[in-house]
Amino acid sequence: MEISNELLCLFSADVSADGERYVVEVPKREVETGSLGEDRTYRVALIEAGTPETTVSEETAEPPAGEPQPPVEPGEIRYLEIEDLGKQGDGIARVERGYVIIVPGAEVGERVKVEVTEVKSNFAVGEVIEETVS
Repeated sequence: MEISNELLCLFSADVSADGERYVVEVPKREVETGSLGEDRTYRVALIEAGTPETTVSEETAEPPAGEPQPPVEPGEIRYLEIEDLGKQGDGIARVERGYVIIVPGAEVGERVKVEVTEVKSNFAVGEVIEETVS
């Protein structure tokens, strides 16, 4: 399966009936980390989850084998441009497939060199090691 470079997030969800419509619930973390926003329209692709062994565990938040892995690793150095601010005021940068890297203390428009300090399935955290990179 080919995955678009425009992918903002990837999560598992159930479809439920609500009167004359069906609802797919988006996990709160997807909106809070800056990947998605309220009152915006998105295209949604649905892929059958298959067996329980192929679903994402809420405890680990790690994608199962064969699913896209985060495009960064702890300790990796990245050059980023801060595109947005999160709800707590942290800088937000996006890399491959729309994957989010949160950069505390960075401002919108800054170009920074960061070391990735923490990696989750849908976002990472990076520490600035050099500001205003050309």
